Amino acid sequence: MYALVTGGSRGIGRAVALRLAKQGYNILINYQSNNAAAEETLALIREAGSDGELLKFDVSNREETTAALEKWQAEHPEDYIEVLVNNAGIRRDNLLIWMEPEDFQSVISTNLFSFYNVTRPLLQPMIRHKYGRIINMASLSGEKGLPGQCNYSAAKGGLIAATKALAQEVGRKNITVNAVAPGFVKTDMVEGLDEAELKKQIPLNRFAEADEIAAVVAFLASKDASYITGECIGINGGLYT
Repeated sequence: MYALVTGGSRGIGRAVALRLAKQGYNILINYQSNNAAAEETLALIREAGSDGELLKFDVSNREETTAALEKWQAEHPEDYIEVLVNNAGIRRDNLLIWMEPEDFQSVISTNLFSFYNVTRPLLQPMIRHKYGRIINMASLSGEKGLPGQCNYSAAKGGLIAATKALAQEVGRKNITVNAVAPGFVKTDMVEGLDEAELKKQIPLNRFAEADEIAAVVAFLASKDASYITGECIGINGGLYT
């Protein structure tokens, strides 16, 4: 059994990869540039008793993504990727009045266009096997919007809408499509934010750990979640309900 986690070399992606490895999946770790982090994640997966492969490609580049996934499939003709976690993402925060065009474009490309680039090539094998799990990493920002994140909010809001649409397209083929929307999580993605001040707004009075997000993703990837589709599950400590 194979699961692909985009942006799987560190942070939430690494935590998800390890959770899925413990469920018996061989993990395909997608990453763009950090070879050392990807190798470390692969080593941790092997320590957990599973195995994996490294798939280095830029999810925002459709040609590069398609080529990498087609190459993997050609090398594994009897297998298919039955779990996909669209996790790769970047932030380029600024007030819209000062936001440069490239910062808007890059965030939309990496956080939203990547959903199309990665998911579309994997749908046909899932449909043919009549089984699949697709989990998209959305965000609190995509549910309520956050100031300074018009680009990120637009991308993650679009991802939530795409989740709901695709779930209706493929449900009859026993493929579920869901999203999770983390709030503030202790990863590199919150660098530069004032944790002490922000956690005052959170009823649970803390940021989440990456593994708490991964636990929900792993559940949605399991057969126990077979009747859940088209949902976006908020994981934000009560900050937004």
